[in-house]
Amino acid sequence: MNVKQQTIQKKVSITGVGLHTGENVTLTIQPAPINHGYKFQRIDLENKPIIEADVDYVVDTSRGTVLEKEGARVHTTEHILAALVGLQIDNVLIQLDGPEIPILDGSAIRFVELLEEAGIEEQHSLRNYYEVTEAIHYRNDERSIELAALPLNDYRVTAMVDYNSTILHSQHAQLHAIELFKEEIAPCRTFVFLHELEALFKAGLIKGGDIGNAVVIVDKEVSEAEVESLSQLLNKPKIHVGKTGILNDAPLRFPNEPARHKLLDVMGDLALVGRPLKAHILAARPGHKPNVELAKKIKKQMLDSAKGAPQYDPNTPPVLNVNDIAKLLPHRYPFALLDKIVYLDGQTVIGIKNITMNEPQFTGHFPDNPVMPGVLQIEAIAQNGGVLVLTSTGNPEAYWPYLVSIDNCRFYRNVLPGDTLIIRCSLLAPIKLGVAKMHGDAWVGKNLVCDVNMTARLVKKAK
Repeated sequence: MNVKQQTIQKKVSITGVGLHTGENVTLTIQPAPINHGYKFQRIDLENKPIIEADVDYVVDTSRGTVLEKEGARVHTTEHILAALVGLQIDNVLIQLDGPEIPILDGSAIRFVELLEEAGIEEQHSLRNYYEVTEAIHYRNDERSIELAALPLNDYRVTAMVDYNSTILHSQHAQLHAIELFKEEIAPCRTFVFLHELEALFKAGLIKGGDIGNAVVIVDKEVSEAEVESLSQLLNKPKIHVGKTGILNDAPLRFPNEPARHKLLDVMGDLALVGRPLKAHILAARPGHKPNVELAKKIKKQMLDSAKGAPQYDPNTPPVLNVNDIAKLLPHRYPFALLDKIVYLDGQTVIGIKNITMNEPQFTGHFPDNPVMPGVLQIEAIAQNGGVLVLTSTGNPEAYWPYLVSIDNCRFYRNVLPGDTLIIRCSLLAPIKLGVAKMHGDAWVGKNLVCDVNMTARLVKKAK
């Protein structure tokens, strides 16, 4: 999986009809800066409102995933989001001059090709992965639906569908490696059972439905009158119920194409968590509603984890080692108080300070009772924040980082030789005019030992 964030090199556009609204829409994908994420913009509406791809904005999951913010809606977001996830693209602005993402051929492959046509560009910031730390489950026993996100230092998805149909038997699909998304998952089209079509039309849905953008599964006996009615609904002069169980005997792209498409939908809906995931997703009989419910549970775990002790695995290679830190920060022995950086995403940084008895402060603080001075704890937190602020500039060697204020500082327990101090700093607001406001906290294991609000200022070095 990619280490750096990615966007596209140039804007690209495509025009098509919306599956449910039936409206012709032009969609334009624009490059976006680091930490922008996925955002939709309705350029046909007054003030051109922006809707973030966030599970909190989901308002409908009846036959697709619909987002709404302050009255502006975007329908059928799942396929383009799946394409972005599958290509490991992190930052784009998706502009529409209508209410719905074009359905195109009912899969994600046209979006993948469009994004590849735009070119993928690596950005100078690490991907902000969320690694699922404890198993998360969603169940609907009445409908035998079960989804889970399991801890895994990778991204895999397994899906199973079972509709108790004589035509569409139980199917499984799996994405073992995200690099295989384009070939194995992206071409798989949405599907619908013949018996659902009339009800969907009566509900005001699939106004843009066509046998060219969906696989129609014939799961019942159909009379000539019903075939004629169906031809009128789909505005197609030639429709027949084939021998394969697929309307017009349309060939499948894979024997298990329906299961693969459901896996595609899961990927698109889970993009609404807001960060790329490291997890093994298991989905038995998924749909947009259960997908969104699982996304909500993952987001809750993600937000809860941000309030507790930072995750630190000493087996994971550091983002910056002690030599890298020395190139960023001017501090040297005995005032260099960071050993490595284990996480850095432009908003948050996590650093490690190993406390040893060999450090000079323990000679006098205190004899026979070595305790790390509180001022050095603050200094270690400030140096950690300095890494965050300096790396945001793109030219860190041109600046001096200065600490200009400390507020609301508290100490909760002693820090002793042998402890590993896990230090986290997060921006409280975007850096403006070289001024950064941050919250810092330091932990030993799951115990909070110190927290503080700080303001730092970047000063350009004299030439």
